[in-house]
Amino acid sequence: MDIAAIVARAPVVPVLTVETVAQAVPLARALVRGGLPVLEITLRTDTALESLAAIAREVPEAVVGAGTILNPHQLGQAREAGARFGVSPGCSKELATAVRAADFPFLPGVQTVSEAMTLSTQGFRLLKFFPAEQAGGIGWLKAVGAPLAGLRFCPTGGVSAETAPAYLALPNVACVGGSWVAPGKAVASGDWSTIERLASAAAALK
Repeated sequence: MDIAAIVARAPVVPVLTVETVAQAVPLARALVRGGLPVLEITLRTDTALESLAAIAREVPEAVVGAGTILNPHQLGQAREAGARFGVSPGCSKELATAVRAADFPFLPGVQTVSEAMTLSTQGFRLLKFFPAEQAGGIGWLKAVGAPLAGLRFCPTGGVSAETAPAYLALPNVACVGGSWVAPGKAVASGDWSTIERLASAAAALK
């Protein structure tokens, strides 16, 4: 699948920072049961790659990817761990080149029109807008809709259950990324029923 087909599976992509491998599989299962099968495991912890591998191995109904990919080395690590797509907060020339060479589904991050134009010329038509709320939010996305016609975005960063519907209503928004569906306290305590409930509500967003 290409990245557009992957994110089309649900309106929200959970952005997950997994602290322990033991949390990974039950967390993924709760989110999938709630209707959010596309999961982004951020490479922000020492356990991230092992957690990603566990989900890829034990939760086949999940489409698990790696987030916070900053360079080609991390891209290779994520692919070896079983990631089916990648996400970056920004995108260097070296990373974009590596992604294209690997023919790997990827969501590169942008914050400006110039960055979006540059990635568009390299074949990227779906981009992560990050950090969305801090960089202009819904107003920015509305403003670039006409000049960047043909590009679509996944706004991530500060998006909440309350603001997600307004983002998703925009024609140039394919999905949103957010961490609200997996609150830290619920993950730490193993409150998977709460996470499943939050996922179900997120999956119903339009």
